[in-house]
Amino acid sequence: MTHIPGIVITGASGRMGQMLIRTVSDSDQARLVGAVEREGHDWIGRDVGEAMGGQPLGVTVTDDPLEAFARAQAVIDFTAPEATLGFAALAAQARCVHVIGTTGMTDEQIAALEPAARHAVIVRAGNMSLGVNLLVQLTRKVAAALDEDFDIEVIEAHHHHKVDAPSGTALMLGEAAAEGRGVKLAHVSDRGRDGITGARRRGDIGFHAVRGGDIVGEHDVLFAAPGERIVLRHVATDRAIFARGALKAALWAQGRTPGQYDMVDVLGL
Repeated sequence: MTHIPGIVITGASGRMGQMLIRTVSDSDQARLVGAVEREGHDWIGRDVGEAMGGQPLGVTVTDDPLEAFARAQAVIDFTAPEATLGFAALAAQARCVHVIGTTGMTDEQIAALEPAARHAVIVRAGNMSLGVNLLVQLTRKVAAALDEDFDIEVIEAHHHHKVDAPSGTALMLGEAAAEGRGVKLAHVSDRGRDGITGARRRGDIGFHAVRGGDIVGEHDVLFAAPGERIVLRHVATDRAIFARGALKAALWAQGRTPGQYDMVDVLGL
């Protein structure tokens, strides 16, 4: 069993954390060797399987990430930006792969990952699903094929617990559209319309966020011109797709040269 990569899950008690734990535990290609929670959490010291309301998994939840990372070949991290930066430094110290599904990171926080990437493999993506990453590629190609007569709008919907907007996936799609047009997203992004805003500026890429209920994730890229519209769409109905993608990334990254990668690399797109 020692040749099978050992994986640590951070944010073990969260929705994605628990889904990742189940996914890794059910896999015959990886072993769950650690579960990390913040200091003072009531899961600390408990078997993670029992804490989740199921059978024991033989892994005790810890608030010492470095100790857990030192026993692992990869850590999968869907937490919060500040926590992720701390985990990146520790994963680099332990020389284990760091798969990052955390969203809401600023450009400065993403740049701050670079020192860790000199010593360890980082795979970071705003969305880990195959379908979404195909959608990103399609968005880039369609944007490159159409001129600015086609307005681009990115519409995303998520559950009411989501704390960041636009979603990381929406920003991935916006970046892809901007790249297709040969412009910087920061120069054309339109994220807020309220009141008398004036006419839409030609060439802008608009973003809209819907929050409600238990929506897992829906993303539309609308290309609208006089007389016609093109809509590219992805609908996620089960967050297990993100966990499976993250595990795929952790396995793909084994033995890679230190540096930063994304799901396009993992999927060979």
